[in-house]
Amino acid sequence: MKITAKLHPGQRMDPLTFQRLDGEDYTFGAPGSWQALFVFRGKHCPICKAYLGEIGKRLEALTGLGVTVAAVSADSEAQTRVMADAVKPAFPMLYGMDQATMQRLGLYVSEPRAATETDHRFPEPALFVVNPEGVLQLVDLSNAPFLRPDLDRLVGGLGFIIEKHYPVRGTCSEAD
Repeated sequence: MKITAKLHPGQRMDPLTFQRLDGEDYTFGAPGSWQALFVFRGKHCPICKAYLGEIGKRLEALTGLGVTVAAVSADSEAQTRVMADAVKPAFPMLYGMDQATMQRLGLYVSEPRAATETDHRFPEPALFVVNPEGVLQLVDLSNAPFLRPDLDRLVGGLGFIIEKHYPVRGTCSEAD
């Protein structure tokens, strides 16, 4: 049986740097503020396009909680620009996630079904939320485009976590 390595919630996140469409670097995971990183499959995925639009509809609620939002894929700059032009997000669109980073994050990775789908391996959807201490607070991983966090529940849950100082959950391991 194959086993995919996963990040462990409650651990300090090693900051990751990605390219933004505006040419600036974007660092995820550094201490300082709440950050949410949505991983999407790429421009070939209509479900991703719709979900990115839904994130945009909740952006004001997330930023009101003090959470910065970004979305990343393994797409090229040109492919990401096509998606950004379609979605018109008010949050950073990041591109060029490489295979090593996908593995480091414990993402499920897929091959294109055909050359017409895309020209590279791509990550399946995921969400990582880091707290102001740079600690991984929430993780959601999927192996298919049909499974993603309910965004209204996410906004409510983050509000609860922040207001009540709710601890990181899922921190036990066999070694504990």
